[in-house]
Amino acid sequence: MDNKVYVIGRDSVPQYLRLEAGEELSMTLVVPPATDTRLVLEVDLTGPGASLDLAGLYLCPDAENVDIRVLVRHDVPHCVSRQLFKGIVGGTARASFDGLIYVAQDAQKTEAYQENHTLLLSDTARVESRPQLEIYADDVKCSHGATTGYLNPDELFYLRSRGIPEAEARQLQMIAFLAPVLRRLPEPLAEEIYGRLS
Repeated sequence: MDNKVYVIGRDSVPQYLRLEAGEELSMTLVVPPATDTRLVLEVDLTGPGASLDLAGLYLCPDAENVDIRVLVRHDVPHCVSRQLFKGIVGGTARASFDGLIYVAQDAQKTEAYQENHTLLLSDTARVESRPQLEIYADDVKCSHGATTGYLNPDELFYLRSRGIPEAEARQLQMIAFLAPVLRRLPEPLAEEIYGRLS
């Protein structure tokens, strides 16, 4: 399954997608620094066996405003969706993630997972995360979760005690945090992201 990568501000991103029986879609969304955006994406899984693998990352080091809204509807049985969004927010930036997984009454045997994790780099940055489930079927496997936190000082101390300069140690922590999404990107874009982490 090919992974479609969209860079917000450079690429035209679809706002609505429909997956029919047996169709598979892997998509990664990237919000680079210095990008203000309100990203809205709706995906309907309307045929049995449809599969969605959706990931995203957002980098907001200064005063960006990023608002991501994702609605995934499971309308029929035997479909799978996975979502993973990771972000790094600093300065006075604001980022929000609002995700909803909807499972219709007849959509038995649904598997749907949604995660949103964010690192804060400053006390003045703000993050809101609202992962949600709306489930009307009873034979499903669904989960959602969110975390927001700071760089781990114990990890930073460990890296510094091995002779790694602080700026490089912080960059390594951020790369490790974003790794599950970064590895989905073409190498030139991943390298560009590495260079923007400081």
